[in-house]
Amino acid sequence: MKNIRQVAASISGWMRKMSEAAGAAGGIFGVSGGLDSALLVALAKDAWQANCLGLVLPCHSAESDVNDAIYVLEHFGCKYKVLDLTPVFDGFVSVLGEGDGQGAFMARANLKPRLRMAALYYYANMMNYMVIGTTNRSEYYVGYFTKHGDGGVDMLPLANLTKTEVRQLSEFLGVPDRILTKTPSGGLWAGQTDEAEMGISYTHLDAYLRGEEVPQHVEARIMEMHDRSEHKRSLPPVPAYGIDFFKEE
Repeated sequence: MKNIRQVAASISGWMRKMSEAAGAAGGIFGVSGGLDSALLVALAKDAWQANCLGLVLPCHSAESDVNDAIYVLEHFGCKYKVLDLTPVFDGFVSVLGEGDGQGAFMARANLKPRLRMAALYYYANMMNYMVIGTTNRSEYYVGYFTKHGDGGVDMLPLANLTKTEVRQLSEFLGVPDRILTKTPSGGLWAGQTDEAEMGISYTHLDAYLRGEEVPQHVEARIMEMHDRSEHKRSLPPVPAYGIDFFKEE
């Protein structure tokens, strides 16, 4: 990545300007223990200094992920709260019903980031902060995020950075090695990894986004995911007819 220092300053400056334009006092974000949220902590500290807050929101999460999240927040000197959403999730599922099959399994998995979104906006409203998302360009392009979950945010500072570039910028800003070397995972169920769930590697996905040649079946998979997830990157559609449609002749 060329001018990496300038890239970092540009992103953090953009974050600060976005919050100022909205009349917000700072930023709030979820911290998972993964690479993307670790980079966001570093950028948020540069953008808002003390006026930012990281929320660690375990929900049937691995203890190692919670420990990594706290480690990153303390490493960068960022204020944080740990709020265990496990009993909230369990209570919600007991009311909704668990259901059967893959559809029900994914519905429960996606409920976790949607509960986290609600928690983030609860604190954002109280503190007049904006909710900052961690989705990178690679994930954004193929829709690898939960609609109205980790996709329910006010800004996406990393959405122009591929996973490769996230790693490069993270190294430059001093994200600890134990996070840099961690296998990417949404932590939605035991043993989950990003690449296994997507069915493609970040190496191939990032190469495709750089305009490089990738195997034909990989390109087909990327294009399929991009097309099917277009609704996640768009505002809800509105019919084309206007108010004149309802006027009497």
